[in-house]
Amino acid sequence: MLLYENEQSGNCYKVRLVLAYLGVDYERRQLEVNDRSNRREVLGHLNPALRVPTLVLDDGRALPESNAIIWYLAQDTALVPSDPFVHAQMLQWMFFEQYDHEPAIAVVRYMRHISGRPEDFADRLPELERKGYAVLDAMEGHLADRVYFVGDGLTLADVALYAYTHVAPEGGFSLDAYPAIRRWLARVADQPGHVPIDA
Repeated sequence: MLLYENEQSGNCYKVRLVLAYLGVDYERRQLEVNDRSNRREVLGHLNPALRVPTLVLDDGRALPESNAIIWYLAQDTALVPSDPFVHAQMLQWMFFEQYDHEPAIAVVRYMRHISGRPEDFADRLPELERKGYAVLDAMEGHLADRVYFVGDGLTLADVALYAYTHVAPEGGFSLDAYPAIRRWLARVADQPGHVPIDA
């Protein structure tokens, strides 16, 4: 398998994390986040959205979108609950991650930490920060009496939400007021096979 990715991207990290948990060998090809001038040439025949991550299977089929990729890789493993309702709850949190979490926390991190031009985004940051803290509040409340997001063990819901939450401070989000999130982050990082985002 070949993974087109960027090492700073939390969406790409989700895929690498699942591959590491499952012990799957693969190749990596890095693409720039800021300079996307070669995206059409490299990804145009694989992913119409020209985004990373894009996974190319051994038979040549390509699969884009991080949460679709990790679901494909992890089906029939302990990372995907067998109970239909718990499975649906896992999907609920994965949708939350892409609809609420990533557009706030990941975007602020990009603007402040990765773009190289945070001043260009000064007018957008306050509203995105407000949304980001609302996301963290929701996560904290859910995790207050839980070990993982759904069920009794680590699932793709945890992987999806861990990716950008653990680097939220790079975007200026303080996790000091979120003890349940901090405990959960440590629990995920302690999983067998876990790799850091810069591995």
